[in-house]
Amino acid sequence: MNKEKLIPELRFPEFKNEGEWERKLFEDLFEIGNGRDYKHLDKGDIPVYGSGGYMLSVNDFLYDGESVCIGRKGTIDKPMFLNGKFWTVDTLFYTHSFKNCFPNYIHYLFQNIDWLKHNEAGGVPSLSKTNIYKIETAIPKLPEQQKIASCLSSLDEVIAAHSQKLELLKDHKKGLMQNLFPNSITNYESSITSTDDQFVIRNSQSRNLPKYRFKEFEKDGEWVEKKLGELGTFLGGGTPSRTNSEYWSGNIPWISSSDINDDDIHTISISQYINENSILESATKKIPIGSILFVSRVGVGKLAINKEELCTSQDFTSFIPTEILNYYVAYYFSANKNLLQALSQGTSIKGYSKSDLEDSKISYPKSPKEQQKIASCLSSLDALITAQAEKIEQLKLHKKGLMQGLFPKIES
Repeated sequence: MNKEKLIPELRFPEFKNEGEWERKLFEDLFEIGNGRDYKHLDKGDIPVYGSGGYMLSVNDFLYDGESVCIGRKGTIDKPMFLNGKFWTVDTLFYTHSFKNCFPNYIHYLFQNIDWLKHNEAGGVPSLSKTNIYKIETAIPKLPEQQKIASCLSSLDEVIAAHSQKLELLKDHKKGLMQNLFPNSITNYESSITSTDDQFVIRNSQSRNLPKYRFKEFEKDGEWVEKKLGELGTFLGGGTPSRTNSEYWSGNIPWISSSDINDDDIHTISISQYINENSILESATKKIPIGSILFVSRVGVGKLAINKEELCTSQDFTSFIPTEILNYYVAYYFSANKNLLQALSQGTSIKGYSKSDLEDSKISYPKSPKEQQKIASCLSSLDALITAQAEKIEQLKLHKKGLMQGLFPKIES
């Protein structure tokens, strides 16, 4: 960008000779309306929004038309574009009476502002009309505004389409997991009713047979049910003293429950490292590669498989399988998180013990090949989900960079 002139770094060819953009305050471009209480209204089909998004629907509207909304209190850095009849509560400002600007252009202009810099409160983030009105910006003529808004709208549509695809993949995986493992609650006679290219599909589940079964294992009979303690060994964890900085200066990875994600058995965020002395002088232990790291307190239900040797906090009970495939176990309990959550006890910090996990039952096919087939199927889906999520992040980064180039920066 040219720092001396209000000209963006990136400009569409047809506007190259249009000169500088005009310096304006927001009070020159639009008016800000206050949200109001909706409790006197009846249920209807008019959406009500707060700073956190959609809340409910009522039978009257506060404004009808295009508007860019920004939080007055609470979430102040997530502008939203609304069109049509709507109502906002008092935590959300709406804009109207636009002068020499398009609402959809203002929407993208709002997205390019660091609203937290304009926060006026020490506790819950807050904005005021006065502060917003005094924000200085730069604005081109209407045709260039429309071109910028159309470009970014097209990119948003691509991001939305990819986001929808991601949700469909997640839903597909969730449905598949529910049917690839026996339902731990029902106990019905199974009967084959239909098939597709990959699975034998049953209309009900027995305790030890899933609804979906790969065709090549159709005649392999019932699955086995055993306690987890019969299929491997367990290790606990611990936290070296935080007061001894030397413990935290090694090269051995150490994780807490916050380093494990929900619904992702493959990803572990490692940011802390310890040394050999910290292991000798605390309860933490080295967990072998390929173990299932169960979060047994502070986040019960989360689990992951480690791809490198590491140590864990006391929030984990790690399972080292000897008689069953590790990825099968991980996916089984990902699909049946209720089994882990049912073990939880306690008031302030809920959790379960090593013996609770040892006594937990798991249903599994006797054939290691069938275990592997199930795990490979779900791992392939996880790879697609990860690739799709990464694609969305790249698109968002592209949009962020594009916006930085399409709008001149106002030097404060």
